[in-house]
Amino acid sequence: MKICFWGNIAGALKGKTAGGAELQIAILAKALSISGHEVVVMDYQTEEDFITTDGIKVFKLHGYSKGIKILRTLTHRLPSIYQGLKAQKADIYYSRVRDFRHIFAYWAARKVKAKFILHMASDLDSMSTWMRLKNYKATAIETPWSWVNAFLIELVYPYLLRKADLVLVQHEGQKNILQTRHIKSTVLLNVFDKERIPDLPTRIPKNFVFVGALDKRKGFVEFFELVKKAPLHSFVVIGHTRDKKSSQIYNQLKSFDNVALLGDLNHYDTLCQIANSKGMISTSLMEGFPNIFIEAWSLGIPVLSLNVDPGDVIKREALGKVANGKIEILLDAMNNINITDEFANKAKAYVEHNHVLTDLKISEINNLFLSLL
Repeated sequence: MKICFWGNIAGALKGKTAGGAELQIAILAKALSISGHEVVVMDYQTEEDFITTDGIKVFKLHGYSKGIKILRTLTHRLPSIYQGLKAQKADIYYSRVRDFRHIFAYWAARKVKAKFILHMASDLDSMSTWMRLKNYKATAIETPWSWVNAFLIELVYPYLLRKADLVLVQHEGQKNILQTRHIKSTVLLNVFDKERIPDLPTRIPKNFVFVGALDKRKGFVEFFELVKKAPLHSFVVIGHTRDKKSSQIYNQLKSFDNVALLGDLNHYDTLCQIANSKGMISTSLMEGFPNIFIEAWSLGIPVLSLNVDPGDVIKREALGKVANGKIEILLDAMNNINITDEFANKAKAYVEHNHVLTDLKISEINNLFLSLL
């Protein structure tokens, strides 16, 4: 069977992921390649074709960067995506992340009589158009193109949810929401590749850690409010700002003695900071199933989340604290945190049983894709 992925995936395959969704695509591609399938990735960022050690074939999109800058999206980029995908003549085309360009993967699949999989990323993807636009207005970076992009996504995404041969979701909560809209879906939990976790130094808990894009969507404004109310706690912030408001907050945090701003770190150094923390802080307004949660639990570290609890797993498995949007509850959890060996072992066992890329998990993924054919 031939399976085609597309997107900015080459970096993740080389260990330099552009984001959580791209990392998940890279791990899925690895699992399917290990299962003996021909796996190809069409990447619009890579400048060269190459084959990974796992046998995944990565191809650049020819002509993607040609043309007149203001016109090339229409004249070169979109046509190159469709032509590149269609030329692969795969049996299955897989798309993930909110992007109107997934329509070209769907059209390519239909053109070559293949199957099309749409995998949801954020909980927002399962909600109504009105809720998505309301959230977008409240949290997104507003530029003329951003609103055009949002409009195009809203044209395409609901259509693909209903036309996909298989809709995958990250947890039961997403499945339940789609069910109310009469859309069938299958839960595939995010996959965790233990080979990406190197040996880490001895744990010395010092700070609370905040990791990710620093913007309104990730709740950086709410994080700032938390820091101001917690002068007795120390924080490490990893990531870069992505909007004007967050840049202003970042500059203000430079004057806080209890905050260390580390910018972007490589994966190993990020894991070291998580491993040596008292807990992972999340103030995101909405997520899917954050990879960073899984990585924290794999290191025996609890997640203290203001809003997000994917499929109620934090509450159900007692893997930290969910504050239901109330900063005071989050502060109370920080004041009373106590990481015992029992908790660390339980968190690691949860990841091992549900997310680690074991032979059993690879077989589950393989059977899921084979079932389409």
